[in-house]
Amino acid sequence: MTMEQIIAAVYALPGSLVLAPGPGSEFPELAWGDTFFYYAPDGHVPTNTQPYATIVTKDYPDDTASGLDPSGRWRLNIHVGRSRFTELTGETPGDARHDRDFGATDVVLPHPVYSALGWIAIVNPADDTGDLALELVRDAHEAAAARRRRRQDD
Repeated sequence: MTMEQIIAAVYALPGSLVLAPGPGSEFPELAWGDTFFYYAPDGHVPTNTQPYATIVTKDYPDDTASGLDPSGRWRLNIHVGRSRFTELTGETPGDARHDRDFGATDVVLPHPVYSALGWIAIVNPADDTGDLALELVRDAHEAAAARRRRRQDD
């Protein structure tokens, strides 16, 4: 599984917006090279919601546990919600253990920073997690679409 395969799969989802900041963009240099997935059928980055999934290609100052700085390492992060988080990790968001190897590849793990919010992480998804990763991204996309529809109905 490659980043490009995941990005292509998200592009194919109805209402998807794939944001990939780079040099010359309005986004901070720290975000360059990373990818953010939104449900935004109008094509505009939502101002009142977070992405439902991201791909990060480097360590962030407050997020170094996955060891993403070496070349070729990247991490898919997906908001899966509380119940799916527990199903996937065997833990409850907010009570996830932090005594693990967050740099392990091709394994579903609680997100090292945002697990309490129902996020999981997969470093370099491959044979063991590739299909599941795509399924989880599609589910997260649909959940984001459902949240937007509920907001519009209010």
